[in-house]
Amino acid sequence: MSLSSAEAQRIVKDAVEARRLESGPARALLPHLGDPVVREALFEGASESKRRGKGEVVTFSRNVFIPLTNLCRDRCTYCTFAKQPDSAEAHTYDLAEVAEVTRGGVKTGCIEALFCLGDKPEIAYRSHAAWLEERGYASTPAYLVEACKVSFEGGMLPHTNAGILSVEQMEALRPWNASMGLMLETTSQRLRQRGMPHFHAPDKDPAVRIRMHDEAGELAIPFTTGLLIGIGETPEERLETLETIRAIDERHGHIQETIVQPFHPKPGTGMRAASPLSDDEVAAWVAMARLVLGPDHHVQAPPNLAPDVLELLLRAGVDDWGGVSPVTVDFINPESPWPTLRELRERTEAAGHVLRERLPVHPDRITGDPEKWLDPNVRAVLPRFADAEGYARSDRPGSLEAA
Repeated sequence: MSLSSAEAQRIVKDAVEARRLESGPARALLPHLGDPVVREALFEGASESKRRGKGEVVTFSRNVFIPLTNLCRDRCTYCTFAKQPDSAEAHTYDLAEVAEVTRGGVKTGCIEALFCLGDKPEIAYRSHAAWLEERGYASTPAYLVEACKVSFEGGMLPHTNAGILSVEQMEALRPWNASMGLMLETTSQRLRQRGMPHFHAPDKDPAVRIRMHDEAGELAIPFTTGLLIGIGETPEERLETLETIRAIDERHGHIQETIVQPFHPKPGTGMRAASPLSDDEVAAWVAMARLVLGPDHHVQAPPNLAPDVLELLLRAGVDDWGGVSPVTVDFINPESPWPTLRELRERTEAAGHVLRERLPVHPDRITGDPEKWLDPNVRAVLPRFADAEGYARSDRPGSLEAA
């Protein structure tokens, strides 16, 4: 049964006025997201919601990507990041390499050092456990603390996405990190069944990932999350994931941004033959995220994963492009190059928005109760990076104005 333009517009308008799209109306829209009439209503409503919450500003963070180790105990069937220890591409950065990448980032005006690594490789691989033991570290997260300290003291602000961490591990990382993150990806337990993409991935258990989100909230850590779309989940499961993120943030208020990340099938993986989502479908789910999460939430779409439709993503309610690096590739999606900062600025502004550079922690955390959200170590160096509004200083070398 079709949904008329008037009905779709009414549902979306009500959501904009209520500052959230509730479960019942959202489920009424789900079967019709492929209808251009319904998508247009979504885009119009999401754009208005974003405008009410964020004005015309769209942000990004200039970063370097430090994949501390690409060893991982999980075996997701869509991933090319994780390597086996006997692979020629397996690599764990030593601290000298971390310092070298940090120096390159500082020279090019980057602020954020994005640490990304595999989950618990020391449990799966004796060789990695021995590598850590030789250097005096009991675990990969313990080594990560030292790596973040090196980058912090080298002049950058780390943001860590290290998979599942304990409360104690997050507490140890907090003095050296402006923010942390973990993609929720999906709340679907079905995707952990035999033959599904997360069957051999114990750290992708939704309950485990939700628990870490809650624990990060209890620690008042500015936290990045997101959903991964196109790995076999249903529209209902995507919506449930968004509603779970909203509920977590309502409990703690620490979710600083939600990424809507489309899956891109990669050669050599179990899902290499999967069909990628269309750009229109990706944009529709960005709009759903905006409407479900509301105008005050930061909704991010990586610009390198839908490079031909940045303008459509802006219409769908995006207010953040996330990390964009002039130095390093996206090691998770190395086949998808970043746009240049000049292109990103020109296309964002041509679409009627204002591009502003931020730190790995969003301005509202810097100007609103920083004593709660940021460790004293981080607060002490903020004047070096942030202006009075909490955005990246425009008078530093390599600022956006000089790009």
